[in-house]
Amino acid sequence: MSANRTELVALTRRLVSIPSHEDETAAGDAIESWLRGETDAAVTRDRSGNVLARRGDGEASLALVGHHDVVAPDDSQLVTPEESQVVDGTETDPGYVVDERDGRLYGRGTADMKGSLAAAMVAFRDADPAGELVFASFVGEERGGVGARAAIADGFAPDYAVVGEGSTNYAGDDQTDVVIAHRGRRGSTITARGAAAHASEPESGENAVYRACDAVGVVRGLDAPEATVLGERVRGSVVVTEIAGGTAWNVIPERCTATVDERTVPGERAPLERVEEVDGVEWTVDQDLPPMACRDEAFADAALAAADGAQSATPDHVTKPHATDAGWLAAAGTDCVVVGASEPGEAHTATESVSIDVLRRCRRIYQDLAERWPQE
Repeated sequence: MSANRTELVALTRRLVSIPSHEDETAAGDAIESWLRGETDAAVTRDRSGNVLARRGDGEASLALVGHHDVVAPDDSQLVTPEESQVVDGTETDPGYVVDERDGRLYGRGTADMKGSLAAAMVAFRDADPAGELVFASFVGEERGGVGARAAIADGFAPDYAVVGEGSTNYAGDDQTDVVIAHRGRRGSTITARGAAAHASEPESGENAVYRACDAVGVVRGLDAPEATVLGERVRGSVVVTEIAGGTAWNVIPERCTATVDERTVPGERAPLERVEEVDGVEWTVDQDLPPMACRDEAFADAALAAADGAQSATPDHVTKPHATDAGWLAAAGTDCVVVGASEPGEAHTATESVSIDVLRRCRRIYQDLAERWPQE
């Protein structure tokens, strides 16, 4: 095993072992400490807990972007108080279990996304950047992009970014592709109001359930949004996922709600506001995670060339069904691609894992792209 690969595995194991589903502070501390000790970059920790670093110079900047928070682990992924484990030569306090077998690392955050984060850290250190090279590890990605949004509000605005979310095995087996667009998510609530009455005299009231059902009918009649990004088709969806109304079997319901899950695409949305054409119906947006589209074809091609040079397979430009922090960055004007080690079906599972070979591949992609982009 090469020195770089050994170091990459050790760094990934260290980051994964640190709990960060409720409090990201310790994980951020470890990232900040490593960057200060291993690089000559200007390293900062912003008021939200994001870790940022900059090195190199040039008129344009490229950011290697990830996040160090994770979703809550499965019980099997926790080291119990009676146990300990050795990570990076040190016996740790109870934290997350990290296991290595069959060429893969297992544990909460290996795939989403401390493995790719470690690859980005090593690439950030080792690259001879073509322009200003930026590193960013955000907090709160799993809570709607809290850290990314705060950093953007504080002026974080790289010209280009590679976000290390999963792009492996999208277009074929054992290949890491380049995501040039992904869907967003808009979660909303339909609230129908009526007037209560005794069920034996339904004409005396206004049935909120009926009004809600009429609004659901409107949703069912809407076309899913679609878009094309650099020749790749992105198709969204819109669907009612919950409905609740009424208080008793013999009372005409005066209130009924329905939730709507819409997967948005760049530049297009389903016209959900049409549900308000139904009497007594109000529509409110609860969450709106933006989609992403790379608008700079030369940057997308440069990322694909870097990916092609790092593997024997032939990678493709692809789209991704999930929202990432790339959506927030793209909305703020950064041209983004998504390239990372996670494979479909790995993130957020009790058996979450990542391929060590693919982590090494991602490190090479990140470093190569940093050395060839931005172009003069």
